[in-house]
Amino acid sequence: MGNRIVLVFTILLACQLAGEVIARLLGLPVPGPVLGMVILFVALVIRGHVPDDVGVVTGGLLQNLSLLFVPAGVGVMLHAGLLVQNWLAVSAALMASVVITIAVTGLAMRWMRGFAAGDEPEGQP
Repeated sequence: MGNRIVLVFTILLACQLAGEVIARLLGLPVPGPVLGMVILFVALVIRGHVPDDVGVVTGGLLQNLSLLFVPAGVGVMLHAGLLVQNWLAVSAALMASVVITIAVTGLAMRWMRGFAAGDEPEGQP
């Protein structure tokens, strides 16, 4: 089982690397790891299910996800003065991103619901 976990972790990192390479070669404004997740998602959709080993590895990563927020928290504390000086711009950006995220998520869910029901999805979500 140990070798399979290493293989799955290697596949996850290879997807991230592929996403990073694609983003840099094409000059896309999308982070490489996001493209890597898209690559992994497409591969799993083609496969038709998530293999148990992938579930074990990703479950372990998700259980320790909070550790990844430590550097961000340190950065916030380190630059707290900048946040205080620019609180209005930061607040506006946060509010705008929340509204845009909710709108895009709603539109995507509406489009996917129609797609899952067997309707032909139209060109616009």
